[in-house]
Amino acid sequence: MAVARRAYFGIGSNLGDRAAHLQFGVDGLAAEVGRVVALSPVYETEPVGGPEQPDFLNAVVVIETALAARDLLTVAKSLEAAAGREPPEVGTRWGPRPLDIDILMIGDERIEEPDLVVPHPRIHQRAFVLAPLADVAPELVVAPTAGWQGMRRSPLQLRLPHRSAPPE
Repeated sequence: MAVARRAYFGIGSNLGDRAAHLQFGVDGLAAEVGRVVALSPVYETEPVGGPEQPDFLNAVVVIETALAARDLLTVAKSLEAAAGREPPEVGTRWGPRPLDIDILMIGDERIEEPDLVVPHPRIHQRAFVLAPLADVAPELVVAPTAGWQGMRRSPLQLRLPHRSAPPE
């Protein structure tokens, strides 16, 4: 039997009802992955890279889970598709999306596969991930002395799911 450990997910949305998409992601992760142990504040940020597009809402969700990394990726992609995310066009990267769920870290696991790299390979370059991660796991992030540039904390608050694990 797999050992439970903490998995850290970055969630974001910049299309449609962004807040509802984020909450859908939190609720779906809780239902499919495990118990939500922490949920960051929501931040609003300008997009990084890609075509011109609306601003993002971003947050970090921490979940206690025994699922394998590959299973976590399958759940994340399934939730993105259920929220209406379509596969990107060939040659297009970082476009707008109703829901984006990235696996940031899974315990102390290191994975390097073509479609799954853990820890996330660009985590150190993304203030929109590091700022909310610092809120839920300050021991994992060195916050800049000048603060997080380009980050605006949103008054929006995500809810912890009523049931943070699937029924048995």
